[in-house]
Amino acid sequence: LSLGWRRMMFAALVVGLIALLLSSPSLHAGLVRGLGRLEAVAAGHPALAALLIVLFSGLAADLAFLSSWLVVPLAVATWGPSGALILVWGGWVLGGAATYAIGRYFGPPVARWLGVAPLLARYEDQVSHRTPFVLALLFQLALPSEVRGYLFGLGRYAFGRYLLSLALAELPFGIATIYLGEGLIQRRAPLVLLMGATLLIMTAWSAQALHRRLAAGGGKKA
Repeated sequence: LSLGWRRMMFAALVVGLIALLLSSPSLHAGLVRGLGRLEAVAAGHPALAALLIVLFSGLAADLAFLSSWLVVPLAVATWGPSGALILVWGGWVLGGAATYAIGRYFGPPVARWLGVAPLLARYEDQVSHRTPFVLALLFQLALPSEVRGYLFGLGRYAFGRYLLSLALAELPFGIATIYLGEGLIQRRAPLVLLMGATLLIMTAWSAQALHRRLAAGGGKKA
């Protein structure tokens, strides 16, 4: 199963679960009550709560078994869409910087220990310090977050260019994710469907664009 399809399937799963919550008044009411309690706790310790959101989002970007969706509704309920976007997006960028450092300074042994070596093997010959920025951006858009940092670190791609490509690629996904969370909280099915479709389209387009570019020989190491 290609990495692009994996990402699309996960996005579709998230949208499906949200649709299930929206279709059940009792489930949605329970979610809102739970968020209200958590929001009250976060309001009592705003700095700590914000730090935890950022750190959890960073870990979710690094580890395949974690998802930022566990904290997005709380972030939206507590800080609103703009504040939630800053925290979650900032966490994703921080997590990406961490995986880059691990890939660059600790290399293949850590990738094997984390279980991402087979995924990296598909693309490691395509990334180096010579990789064009546009291709780097396509990698950021198309590949799962737990793979990209290790890939660019192992390839010794320039850190500043890597971080810029990561931040630019994550921003549209972050905006769609936050408004998907807002649609869930407010039980706005049209907004959920629109943002869900946006996530799926962005994922499908970026995966196809990356594979077309690689098939044309646009990323070979020199």
